[in-house]
Amino acid sequence: MAETESRPTNFIRQIIDKDLEQGIHTAIQTRFPPEPNGYLHIGHAKSICLNFGVAADYQGQCNLRFDDTNPEKEDIDYVNAIMQDVDWLGFKWDGDVRYSSNYFDQLYGFAVELIEKGLAYVDFSSQEQMREMRGSLKAPGVNSPYRDTSVDENLALFTKMKNGEFKEGECLLRAKIDMASPFMCLRDPALYRVRYAHHHQTGDKWCIYPMYDFTHCISDAIEGITHSLCTLEFQDNRRLYDWVIDNISIPVQPRQYEFSRLNLEYTVLSKRKLIQLVEEQHVAGWDDPRMPTISGLRRRGYTPQSIREFCKRIGVTKMDNMVEMSMLEACLREELNTDANRAMAVLSPLKIVIENFPEDGQMLNAPNHPSDETRGSRELPFTRVLYIEADDFKEEANKKFKRLVLGKEVRLRNAYVIKAERVEKDEQGEISTVYCSYDPETLGKDPADGRKVKGVIHWVSAESGIPAEIRLYDRLFNVPNPAAEDDFTQCINPESYVIKHAIVEPSLKDIAVSQPIQFERTGYFCKDPDSQGDKLVFNRTVGLRDTWAKVNQS
Repeated sequence: MAETESRPTNFIRQIIDKDLEQGIHTAIQTRFPPEPNGYLHIGHAKSICLNFGVAADYQGQCNLRFDDTNPEKEDIDYVNAIMQDVDWLGFKWDGDVRYSSNYFDQLYGFAVELIEKGLAYVDFSSQEQMREMRGSLKAPGVNSPYRDTSVDENLALFTKMKNGEFKEGECLLRAKIDMASPFMCLRDPALYRVRYAHHHQTGDKWCIYPMYDFTHCISDAIEGITHSLCTLEFQDNRRLYDWVIDNISIPVQPRQYEFSRLNLEYTVLSKRKLIQLVEEQHVAGWDDPRMPTISGLRRRGYTPQSIREFCKRIGVTKMDNMVEMSMLEACLREELNTDANRAMAVLSPLKIVIENFPEDGQMLNAPNHPSDETRGSRELPFTRVLYIEADDFKEEANKKFKRLVLGKEVRLRNAYVIKAERVEKDEQGEISTVYCSYDPETLGKDPADGRKVKGVIHWVSAESGIPAEIRLYDRLFNVPNPAAEDDFTQCINPESYVIKHAIVEPSLKDIAVSQPIQFERTGYFCKDPDSQGDKLVFNRTVGLRDTWAKVNQS
């Protein structure tokens, strides 16, 4: 289980404290109940941290349960991905993984009980007729003509539904509550529908499947959940949750509590919209590093600790708000600044030749982390021909430019002071080579005559450097709230995925996949699983500082 830091207080913990104090509960049981119809995203991480965190802090238990009531949209691949994500975030569920489908026999029995009590009926109205009878927020609904069918006939019809004697869409089982209720969820909601679909857990045993709202509360009760925590969009549905529990013979009566869902700038967290991004190939898949999915964040280089810290900082409230992307990125930067070793990579190579440097080169020593000697050091080949960033050289520049300028000096990171003497240009007039000289007395020290050299730039040996594909990922959308746009796909940031063909220092050849690394002066990166053999691929995780707001407001 993930380590538990200091316990933050929030309204849910205050409820739990009061319940324990009053003896309403003696132990806490929570659950994380995803539907296996997509991948988990950063919003789910908030719920995971809350449910598992509460259970851990109160020495309780938390189940992982799949609310798998819609086999047409569910897949075992989603099940496996969700389990991997929860485990990667650092949480362990109590006992075996659970499925609502484990309770299908009991759910069917409770549906029969509601029919016997005159609280459910089989309705043959068409979807259009039901929509008309349902009414609106301003007008009450109208009773179905099938609402007063006898108990015995409803029992027989429901049995026929179970036995596959009706076509899909021909009928469904509805709760008999109140068609005039001001709450739409209580206007005789559907409990069961006919679906001839293969289920990833139960196979072809069932041709009727319970609705989510009917299943969820009963599954909570069967598992002894004490505090059923969900997001605010289920607030009205709490009335249906309680109605079902109050009208069936089940000893445990869990309570539902709602908190605000996560809304994050420059992304979408609607599963429907995420599916659209994948299916329309706006992204490369669920684990595309631009996606807000846990798998996408993991591939991009986010860590479990940074995501848990982010969820801790945003807190748990009942107020909807938009969280700045910079807050998530700050949690990551703070961790990687401490935990990531340093290396050098040149993303836009410009060749320099140090004309007075020996032909056989030299091995230099560089620390793996400037603030942590325990991380050791690495050897860097320093040769006569090097690569620097093209942006780090100008023929002419003002005093604010602290890099290499023709006729002036700059220090190479962990190496010598060099001076740009002359340039060579190609047929297009672009600089192809900068010829330099070096001061052999400046390795690890300032020039002996007191010259002030303020700038420091990074470099890679042309002879020993390794080619690498650098994938510069940025925010997927170029507006803060893409979900509010008429067509959110039109707001995709064209600069969200840029490929650079770089040269990196040789120490990066054997770095592990997903291991974080700071490319000095550039940002934090990680090795992508696409790296195979001699092919090196690195993903930009996050820049060294937040420049998005400054760039996009200018």
